Amino acid sequence: MNFFELFAQTIRTRDEAVALQEIAGATMTYRQLGAVIARLSDKLRGLNVATGDRVLVKAPKSPMVICTYLACLKLGAVFVPINPDATDDETDYFVRETEPALIVCDPHWAAACKAIPGQHQIATLDAHGRGSLVDDLPMTAAADLSSVALPDDAPAAILFTSGTTGKPKGAVLSHDNLRSNALALVRQWGFQQSDTLIHALPIFHTHGLFVASHCVLVSGAQMIFMAKFDIDQIVASLPKATVLMGVPTFYTRLLQHDGFTRETARNIRVFISGSAPLPAEVFLAFEKRCGHRPLERYGMTETNMICSNPLNGERVPGSVGRPLEGITVRICKPDGSEVDASGADASGADASEVGSIQVKGPNVFNGYWKRSERRNEDFTADGFFITGDMGSWDSHGYLTISGRSKELIISGGFNVYPKEVETQLLKIAGVADTAVFGVPHRDLGEGVVAAVVLVPGQQGNVTSDALRAVLKEKLSSYKLPKAIVFVDALPRNAMGKVQRNALQKTYQAVLEKD
Repeated sequence: MNFFELFAQTIRTRDEAVALQEIAGATMTYRQLGAVIARLSDKLRGLNVATGDRVLVKAPKSPMVICTYLACLKLGAVFVPINPDATDDETDYFVRETEPALIVCDPHWAAACKAIPGQHQIATLDAHGRGSLVDDLPMTAAADLSSVALPDDAPAAILFTSGTTGKPKGAVLSHDNLRSNALALVRQWGFQQSDTLIHALPIFHTHGLFVASHCVLVSGAQMIFMAKFDIDQIVASLPKATVLMGVPTFYTRLLQHDGFTRETARNIRVFISGSAPLPAEVFLAFEKRCGHRPLERYGMTETNMICSNPLNGERVPGSVGRPLEGITVRICKPDGSEVDASGADASGADASEVGSIQVKGPNVFNGYWKRSERRNEDFTADGFFITGDMGSWDSHGYLTISGRSKELIISGGFNVYPKEVETQLLKIAGVADTAVFGVPHRDLGEGVVAAVVLVPGQQGNVTSDALRAVLKEKLSSYKLPKAIVFVDALPRNAMGKVQRNALQKTYQAVLEKD
């Protein structure tokens, strides 16, 4: 079944209910949403976009981008969103990789996109949802919500990974991948027609495009649509909402805002955090401020959502909870043996041992675009996707992420997981943010380095020696940072993930004299 059929069912039953409300006040009902999608689908067909063709979108966030995505699903075309801030070189790479039939971009980028070799056409869409894509939309007497019949494994979208360790790879998500995960999340998080979600996330990424949008549109709820993250707008919108989805930065900024109180959050039923680890200190401070324990979950571009803390039940700080229904997660040691999620492995050893996280289920993609020859590198012989993340189980079967395997620091033959060191640093008064990474060391192979952001006003009061003295009481000697550098802010991507490769490049020689 074409994934669009789920949205079509909602549109037919919700009719005059509001689907989307912009901050400026404009609203779109489900009936209007259906009409726009149907007309956009006709427009795409008129631009010779056929089933299976790629439609690459490099446009500012607007409701029309969401409608374009849904129109692509309806038509059976493959939606390829990229960061609107992508450079010309990056855009050139994405276009050459996917060979789209159509590029939808801001009018300012049209000339540059047109100059990229290929058979693609160009349509424009600006930050206000205006442009040639929506000019003179074919008017239909009634919204035709029928969709192209497709097999379950037909590609629905290609999303590129961040590319922090090389060229970005395009994860191909099928209609079944998206459908199964959307239905699981609606049930897991209890979405109802009465819900209102604050949507302040980018929509070129899984979190904003799939998780947030699907939960609303599959359940028939409403979204307050924000063009970008604006903490004042979020605080002002909280009393009108029931759900906020965000990256950890959302929650740290809320804690810094005087207007964020228990009264402000009185109508919120759940705060959901993802895309990067939520520090336990933020979790506890958030609960103290407003009485809510943020619900942390775990997912990837290649898998959609994998695990979640419970909606009703114990939410553990620093943990991403249990696997979603229908999804199998296992942790494997270097020798390939599996650690049992029940609390001990087959030999009776403590299950807290860190290992490689592997996942299998209807949510998991089938491979990367034009990388079929690498499937044996990405999947195990029995069909589990090797996530590249490291983690451990607790005695209740909750998963804790230790970091990426490529972030693992091997210092003098010992494994150092950055998150463990970061967790201890964040407990120290005066430390606002931190990232731990490895750089070359002549004796140890790699040495541990910590970049630290101090609380405003603490510069000069907190020294690297003082931080190391505290850490020495909490960590084994091989885990102690060989150097601590103070920075104004950590480099992060659009989803709030720390770009450790940028820190490694900047400080690669910091231990040369050590």
